[in-house]
Amino acid sequence: MLEAKTIDLHYGAAQALRGVSLHAQPGEVTCVLGRNGVGKTSLLRALVGQHPVSRGTIEWEGQDITGLKPYERARRGIAYVPQGREIFPLLTVEENLKTGFAPLARRDRSIPDDVFSLFPVLHDMLHRRGGDLSGGQQQQLAIGRALVMRPRLLLLDEPTEGIQPSIIKDIGRAITYLRSLGQIAIVLVEQYLDFARDLGDRFVVLDRGQIVLSTWRADMDEAALKKAMSL
Repeated sequence: MLEAKTIDLHYGAAQALRGVSLHAQPGEVTCVLGRNGVGKTSLLRALVGQHPVSRGTIEWEGQDITGLKPYERARRGIAYVPQGREIFPLLTVEENLKTGFAPLARRDRSIPDDVFSLFPVLHDMLHRRGGDLSGGQQQQLAIGRALVMRPRLLLLDEPTEGIQPSIIKDIGRAITYLRSLGQIAIVLVEQYLDFARDLGDRFVVLDRGQIVLSTWRADMDEAALKKAMSL
């Protein structure tokens, strides 16, 4: 289980997160919602170790990982799909996928079948350069690269941004399948409620770096959720 406890995060004098707590369990999708600039990406950067927190703790599978570097967290099964994808445009699709081998033991360095069953286009374009793919295909590649790492915690930062509707559906089906395995905790950052609503088990809304609403699917009041997102 992931448990972030009352974390603060600063960029110099500017405070991006204020006392944020977040929980994520295997077999569940935790959706972090809110407008642009409210701290959603900063939260993921804190969880993955790209930016140190200034207060609070982050625990994963019962261990305090607050002080660990990103590569150390990756070795513990934490994978991050950043906003903007950050694939390598001059590497082939296959080479991009294999960059996910870095935190793995040598015996585990293979591309799982699930990557190609979820995103068949990656198999069809295995020897094409990443930069030649469409935006949606690059997003599929970025998620596929994360899955190569055999993650137990998958962090997704706005995977639908700028993506055509058909690929958004493919990504939604992939998230649903990964949740059904019961082995991966998924944190999905989104600003579009329509996509998150069908996938989420928990919903958290951020505004100005603080949680302004937290609810389970069973207790979700969509009107209250929309109001919180528009603050």
